[in-house]
Amino acid sequence: MTEKTFIPLSVPNFSGKEKEYVNDAVVSEWVSTGGSLVPKFEQAIADYVKVDRAVACNSGSSGLHLSMMIAGIEKGDEVLAPTLTFIAAVNPIRYAGAEPIFIGCDDSLCISPKLVQEYLEKNAKMQQGRCINQKTGAWIKAMVVVHVFGNLADMPALMEIAKQWNLIVVEDSTEALGSYYTDGIYAGKYAGTIGDVGVYSFNGNKIITTGAGGMVVSNHADWAEHAKHLSTQAKTDELNFVHDEVGYNYRLTNLQAALGLAQLEQLEGFIDHKKEMYNFYFEKLNGKNHYKILPFRENTRSNHWFYSLFVEDSHPLHRDEIIQKLQQEKIQTRPIWALIQDQADYPKNEVYGDALAYHYLKHIVNLPCSTNLTKEDAQRVVDVLLSL
Repeated sequence: MTEKTFIPLSVPNFSGKEKEYVNDAVVSEWVSTGGSLVPKFEQAIADYVKVDRAVACNSGSSGLHLSMMIAGIEKGDEVLAPTLTFIAAVNPIRYAGAEPIFIGCDDSLCISPKLVQEYLEKNAKMQQGRCINQKTGAWIKAMVVVHVFGNLADMPALMEIAKQWNLIVVEDSTEALGSYYTDGIYAGKYAGTIGDVGVYSFNGNKIITTGAGGMVVSNHADWAEHAKHLSTQAKTDELNFVHDEVGYNYRLTNLQAALGLAQLEQLEGFIDHKKEMYNFYFEKLNGKNHYKILPFRENTRSNHWFYSLFVEDSHPLHRDEIIQKLQQEKIQTRPIWALIQDQADYPKNEVYGDALAYHYLKHIVNLPCSTNLTKEDAQRVVDVLLSL
């Protein structure tokens, strides 16, 4: 009997010009943070998402840290943030010295506009143009919106709330490069370009990768330039090494930019493939054997980065047992993240409306979704799930 091959959850796809571009960078001897490819990659991303300026950095996390700094988030401030997300979306709030207030999700898995509004109406007041927390007296200065698994959050509703309460909006679009609205007030607008500042990630499991890396975009030109300044050690005099702020070595390398340029050329094809495989899973599993495949938001074109299998209570096996059974068949899956309010130092922070987040945490399994996933492998995943 032929041994079963391993089916990974999400791995890179280097089927384009990656080797050619990286080799050119090596031959040129520009392999570190200098060279022409970083600005070229920045401009290519800016052109793709239709903004004037993009700033490369060495991870999505560093991009979010830069976002906090350029948005003026400081010690003593508070920031609304989702509880259902990867912890890297929230830690930068702490890096800036501020505190998160955790808000639950809606059925998109993204932060719920209804719960945000409810929280603010019950707990905040406007005072001299500032949104003040009546419990702590702190300035609630911003809101972090995460487009979970490439599914766009309800940005029309969230932006209205932000306008009403004078909140800065930071879009964590680390999972959502390529997702955009197709209808409504934001038709044609990409994830990351609707709020004040947006961040993308090019980690190894993302829809395109530079191994590790990120990108910051902003609707404020001076914010983007400030992000670039901070990410390059805040140097004002290249010759004499003069620095006017405490900066960071958050730079992307020329080698990584070479990878990114080759990957970006294939992005639309990657999205097409992900959508095709999502539809395959949906057809084979949705409504069968006590499973549902969670949908993506209507009136959007999602990049379909991750697929969520919802295991109903009526299924004879618990979510963790299903993950274990798949693992025994050499199929890699995962649950969604443990809620952030239960981790690290965050149990002391305020939480509002987390019941639905716990519900989804209990029931979701993320299925293999690589951009080179074959239908044969996807069918193997389906066959195992239907046999349980």
